[in-house]
Amino acid sequence: MKTGVFGSEYRKDKLMLVKHLFNKLDSLKAEIYIDREFSRILNNDFGIRHITSGILDDDLRNLDIALSVGGDGAFLRTAARVNRQRIPILGINAGRLGFLADTGGSEMDDFLEEVFKNYYRVEERTLVSLNVKDTSIAGHNYALNEIAILKRDTSSMLTIHASIDNEYLATYMADGLIVATPTGSTAYSLSVNGPIIVPQSNSLLISPIAPHTLNMRPLVIPDTSVVSLTVDCRTDSFLAAIDGRSEPLPAGSVLTIAQADYKALIVKRHNHTFYDTLRRKLLWGADARFY
Repeated sequence: MKTGVFGSEYRKDKLMLVKHLFNKLDSLKAEIYIDREFSRILNNDFGIRHITSGILDDDLRNLDIALSVGGDGAFLRTAARVNRQRIPILGINAGRLGFLADTGGSEMDDFLEEVFKNYYRVEERTLVSLNVKDTSIAGHNYALNEIAILKRDTSSMLTIHASIDNEYLATYMADGLIVATPTGSTAYSLSVNGPIIVPQSNSLLISPIAPHTLNMRPLVIPDTSVVSLTVDCRTDSFLAAIDGRSEPLPAGSVLTIAQADYKALIVKRHNHTFYDTLRRKLLWGADARFY
């Protein structure tokens, strides 16, 4: 199995996990390819040198699977690297919470063995795209979690005029606005009291950030909708964050956010469900009276 290994900076106390991962892949006779930047980090920063079948640049060599080693941020960056190449991504948690990268510890070996026996599920996840009128976006303009419109530093609130499918919705006076996928409903949007949405629900979520009114609440819309935003601010620019990667845009920009024309593929164990992850990672419904 052609296995790509991707990752980023992580805590030194996770070194044993990474070394164990490579040893496990060797025992499974995996054909290992390492992302060039991750290889540099492993070699220079952590002294890990592993014999591989090759180094990955833009060409992902028709990988069978991509392993993302780190937290959810590393998973998002791996999804951006994979882009539309239809390579399933398995998250190995070397971070903290690990909602996307939810495999680690004692279950990692068992899961990898299942993967190499082709015993796993692949979930298709919606992404959203960002386009800006008369302005080009540097780099990848697709998000698996969310696209967030944010004020810069301590500047005044933004005025965001929002329309859905060319119908005026509202003007948000707020610190920002999040347009999230169901996958992203447990990320930034959750921190501003947005609802949790099951990944297969075919929805998008609009969540204001610190709105200056009591009647602005998160709104769930069909994922076939096109969201148009015109952003005004007292400064000369604001930020558009694409899965956390910030892009400065000039005041008055007109943004279009819509469902991407491809899906991300995420590898899951057969006995792990979204509800199980909610209970394990977010302690969903946990009550001390029952423990």
